[in-house]
Amino acid sequence: MDPGCEADFQKFVVDRSGALFHTAYLMTGDRHAAEDLVQSALARTSAKWRGLRDPAAVEGYVRRVMYHEQVSWWRRRSRVAEVATERLPDQAGEGHADVADLRLVMRTALAQLTPRQRTMLVLRYFEDLSETEIARMLGIGVGSVRSQIYRSLERLRKVAPELSTVREFR
Repeated sequence: MDPGCEADFQKFVVDRSGALFHTAYLMTGDRHAAEDLVQSALARTSAKWRGLRDPAAVEGYVRRVMYHEQVSWWRRRSRVAEVATERLPDQAGEGHADVADLRLVMRTALAQLTPRQRTMLVLRYFEDLSETEIARMLGIGVGSVRSQIYRSLERLRKVAPELSTVREFR
């Protein structure tokens, strides 16, 4: 690619990669897959850059390449052989939307707790510290930690009853 074309291509990448990434993210639902999709589309576009003159047509071309690349990825994934298991799972796995909803509910519920209650739950269940480690860290007795965790969970169940359907909170 000659220096003039290369400069034009670099300017296009800088100016439009944010919008292209946004579209790719909406298509893939995954940040890393979106980055890969944009990079792949831009790599293919760079090979054809000399023939692309109309700036409005360039973005359409890149987006079309992204769509075709995404379809190719779907097709490749559909060819992956399924593995049979002896036993079927009890329930379907959670989808991306279910996990996102659960995270939002959890974040909102934690925001409604006192700072001490939030701290107890985060240390115990997100950091996976034992009651003894929490007591040592906060300078309180193990019994206090146990009772505060119990009260914090009760409060969490009250502010977010929808969490009762999650296996870990029953």
